[in-house]
Amino acid sequence: MTRISISAYLIFIFSSLFSLSVAAEDAAIQSRSEKLKEEVIQLNRELHSLEERLLHPADTQVAIYLSVDTPSPFVLDSVELKIDGRVATSHLYTAPEVKALARGGKQKLYVGNVGNGPHKIEVAFNGEGVNDHYFRRESAFSIDKDNSSKQIEVIITNTKKSFEPELKHKEWR
Repeated sequence: MTRISISAYLIFIFSSLFSLSVAAEDAAIQSRSEKLKEEVIQLNRELHSLEERLLHPADTQVAIYLSVDTPSPFVLDSVELKIDGRVATSHLYTAPEVKALARGGKQKLYVGNVGNGPHKIEVAFNGEGVNDHYFRRESAFSIDKDNSSKQIEVIITNTKKSFEPELKHKEWR
């Protein structure tokens, strides 16, 4: 063989070996990366669980959910929730959220802490009813918080005669 062809042959062998080692190294890096990603996801789950237990201990926790009685000609637009006169949350609804509620879904409106004793809950909602009539309804009720968590469902339902929306609530036990 000529000197040029031997050099070309050696260059080809070295470049092939180099590319094989780079490919193996890339696979090892990708494997380590996937393993680290899984560990980060697991740590995030554990951190979220710890955060929930620390920020919302069961003895002071109140959770309020929203649902819509089906079938309802009422299309929900927004809701505002106040606890003891302070706005706890408000929400503007998207079309997919309205559809989910219409199919029987329940939305977690609020999870937070309140002290023991009586508390005033105020809910206001806006939306469109029959004949494109726009509604705003407000309702207030009281809860008596004790040393256990409270879970309350606020239900938008229709009056039987006029099909106008109204609010009801029930406490989950």
